[in-house]
Amino acid sequence: MFQISKEFAPPFRLIAPFFITGVAFYLISFIALLFYTPHFSYIELSIAGWVHLFMVGYVMMIIFGAMAQLVPVVLETGHFSVDWYYVIFPILLVGVIGLVLGFWFDPILLSFGGLLVLVAMVIFAVDVFLTIAKTTLSSPTVKAVKLSNLFLLFGILSGFAMALTLSGFMGIDVEDFLVAHVWAVVGGYVLMTIYGITLVLLPMFGLAHGFDQKPIEQAILMLSIAVALVYIGSIVDIELAVWLGELLGFVSVGLYLYQIYLIYQKRVRKELDIWYRSMLFAYASFILSIVLGAVWYLAKSEAVLHAAIWALFVFFAFLINGHLYKIIPFLVWFHRFSELVGKQRVPMLHEMYPKKQADFQFWMSVVGAVLILSGVLFQNDALFKSGASFMLVGALFLVSSVGWMMNFKIAQ
Repeated sequence: MFQISKEFAPPFRLIAPFFITGVAFYLISFIALLFYTPHFSYIELSIAGWVHLFMVGYVMMIIFGAMAQLVPVVLETGHFSVDWYYVIFPILLVGVIGLVLGFWFDPILLSFGGLLVLVAMVIFAVDVFLTIAKTTLSSPTVKAVKLSNLFLLFGILSGFAMALTLSGFMGIDVEDFLVAHVWAVVGGYVLMTIYGITLVLLPMFGLAHGFDQKPIEQAILMLSIAVALVYIGSIVDIELAVWLGELLGFVSVGLYLYQIYLIYQKRVRKELDIWYRSMLFAYASFILSIVLGAVWYLAKSEAVLHAAIWALFVFFAFLINGHLYKIIPFLVWFHRFSELVGKQRVPMLHEMYPKKQADFQFWMSVVGAVLILSGVLFQNDALFKSGASFMLVGALFLVSSVGWMMNFKIAQ
C-alpha cells in the first residue's frame, strides 16, 4: 500500500476534516439541486453558486485532504510544513461558504469569499512547491503535481478577478475570464491532478505493474500546452490559440484514457468491489462527456453542452467517492491499528468499509446520474428532479459510510 513512514505521514486529525467537510458539501449540493431545473444558462449566478459548491466545496476540499497524505507518498519526503494544513482548512471552509452565498444571495460576499479561497490555495500551493524542492524525483506524477499547482494559482487569480468585477470593484470581461478560469482550474488543476494521482492509485488498488507510461507523459505535456493556450487566448482574445488549445485538450484526454486502458490490462486484482465498479462508471462517464463535448462542438446545442458538463461532474464524483472507500480505511488502519500488528488481531482493509451502505450509495448514485443526464438532454424537469432525489439518497449513504469508516473499531 502506501510506502511512507509515520515520520512523514500527517496526523489523521489533520486529514479527516477535509474528507468530512467535503462529503458534507457533496450532500448539500444535491439538496440544493432539488431547487433547480434543467432550463438554465451557465452564466447565471445561481448556477455558478452550485458549481462552486460542488467543485470547490466537494471536489477540491477532498483533493486537498488527499494530497496532504499523497504528496509525501509521491515525493518520498515530508511536507515543508504539514501544520499549514491546520490553517488551510478553516480558511478554505469559510471561503467556500462566502463564495457560494455570494453567488446565491449577495455579490458583495464574492470578493471576501474569493479572497479567502485565494489565500487557502496559495498556502496549499506554496507548501507543495517547497515540498517538491526537497526531492530530486522526476516521475510523471511529480511533473503533474508541479504543473497542476501552477495552474491552480492562475485559475484562482482569474476567478478572484471575476469575483471583484461581480462585486463592483473591477471591470473585466467576465465571459473571457470565465473560459480562462474554467480551463485553469478544471483542466489545469483538477484534471492534471487526476492524471498524476491515478497513475499512483489505480495501479496500487488494482495491483497493476509493468505498463508503459509514455501515454501519460504525453498527455501531461499536451494538457499543459492546451491550458496555457486557452488561458492566454481567451484573455487576450486570440481565437486561434483557443481553438488549438481545445484540440490539444481532446488529444490529451485521449492519451490519458489510453493510459488507463493499459493499466486496466495489467491489473491483477479483478474483484468487483465498490472501488472497481465506481472506476468503471467514472470512466464511462468521462468518455461520454468527451463524446458529448465533441457533439456540442459541432452542433452548438446548449443542452448537449450542459449534459457533457454533468457527465464530467459524474466522473469526478465516482472517481473521488470510489477512492474514499480505499483511502479512508487505509488511513484509519495506518493511524489506529498499524502499531498493534503482532500484538493483537488487526482488521483487514476490506472489513473496514460498510459494504451494504456502499452498494446502496453506488446504485442510487448511478440511477440519479443517468436520470439527471436524461433530464438535461431532453429538458425534462421530472427526470431532472427524480435524478437529484436519487443522488441525494446516494449522498446520504456516502455520508453515513464515511462516518462509519472514520469511527471504525474492532468488535470485541
